[in-house]
Amino acid sequence: MKASRTRAAVALLFGALLAPSAQAIQLNLDKATELALQADPRIDEQRAYKRKAEALLQEAEGSAGWRFDLTSFAALTTGVDGGFYEGGAESCSSNCKPRDDAYDLDQGLSLWAGLTFSIVKPLTTFGLLENYQQAAEQNIVVQQQQVRLQRDVTRRDVAKAYYGYLAARDGRLLMEDTEKRLQSALDLVKQWLDEDNGQAKLSDRYALEAGLALVQRYRSEAEGLEAIALAGLRMLTGLGKDEKIEIEDRRLSPEALPDRPLQQWIETALVQRAEMKQVEAGLAARRALVEAKKASAKPIVFAGVAGSMAWSPDRESLDNPFLYDPFNHVAASPLIGLRWQWESGAQPARVEQARADLDALVSKAAFARQGIPFQVAEQYHLVQSKFRAQQQMRESALAARRWMIAAYSDFEAGLEKAEKILTAMQAYVLAYGDYLKLVNEYNNHLVQLKSVSGVYE
Repeated sequence: MKASRTRAAVALLFGALLAPSAQAIQLNLDKATELALQADPRIDEQRAYKRKAEALLQEAEGSAGWRFDLTSFAALTTGVDGGFYEGGAESCSSNCKPRDDAYDLDQGLSLWAGLTFSIVKPLTTFGLLENYQQAAEQNIVVQQQQVRLQRDVTRRDVAKAYYGYLAARDGRLLMEDTEKRLQSALDLVKQWLDEDNGQAKLSDRYALEAGLALVQRYRSEAEGLEAIALAGLRMLTGLGKDEKIEIEDRRLSPEALPDRPLQQWIETALVQRAEMKQVEAGLAARRALVEAKKASAKPIVFAGVAGSMAWSPDRESLDNPFLYDPFNHVAASPLIGLRWQWESGAQPARVEQARADLDALVSKAAFARQGIPFQVAEQYHLVQSKFRAQQQMRESALAARRWMIAAYSDFEAGLEKAEKILTAMQAYVLAYGDYLKLVNEYNNHLVQLKSVSGVYE
């Protein structure tokens, strides 16, 4: 028994060792963006509003179809037996009086069932339904572009998190490398002080300890920013906290600078920006709504069939063509009709409200045509300036690194003091940190430029 348990434990151990480990998800910016566009609930929210707009169009189109109205009931009424005249007589020759026992319960109660119906179809609404349908169609276009706008927001959020993660990770690696060099220098100073060979002073030790603590502080800050950016990537892409992620980019680097002049970016934006398409569709919808409000003062012409029927088994039927019997009858007929509702005070006010909304949208469209070129120009010039700045800071960071390595080598050889190492390392950390910051800003502004130019679909 004991041997069998041992064999089972060994089998489980080998099974665990041989079982394939969970494969890490490889992420680059394109893959992260693709996952986020599928997972972001904000996009689903805008899609739901688009479906609502489509349903409004279906409602407007359905209003031009057949309309069915049906009412049925079952009730109780008094029973009636006999004829029309007093005492229930069928006929009378003199001193005839109609019977007056409508509310007497001597003859009991009777079931009373009835049905009224109408089936009609509008023939013309003088533009009312047609304009509402056109407004609904344009509203769908507006909501489609709203989905596109939200997708743009998601792309920018992913880029911010992705590039932010790379910048924070590279910053952490920078601090770890600097920390190792400072720790090595500090260990060497401590050794020289213990040997009392005159190559180091106590102030060198304190200076290195102060610099080391400061670097450790910045390393901790970079670790926090790295964790926040990675958590943001997980949230945006819909990846769980237990799923392992590997970023394909080994370090943060600037994206290629697009070779397009500013005017070409602006022309693209004025044609492809979601807001421009929304404004055009919104203007068409508002014009249609103004016409619909005007048409509401006109009649609706309709045709169809209508009728009613009732049945009460314990009441005698009144078969007189000049009298209507609500308890026992059948009536139906084709019809053509006209319905006209006019509100002399409210209807003109509704038209004026629609006109005011249209005028406001026209003004908004005019501002958009002025503002969009400025937005594009702003991002274009920021991209150009940030690209040049990061190139210059890259050269500065490379020179500072050479300075730091040379200062460290001279220090090990006993040719430089500790403060020279600190000065060189400080220059390198500041230059490389600023380079990472500029590359991050450049990449994000490039995404912004593509967004405000309507490049993304």
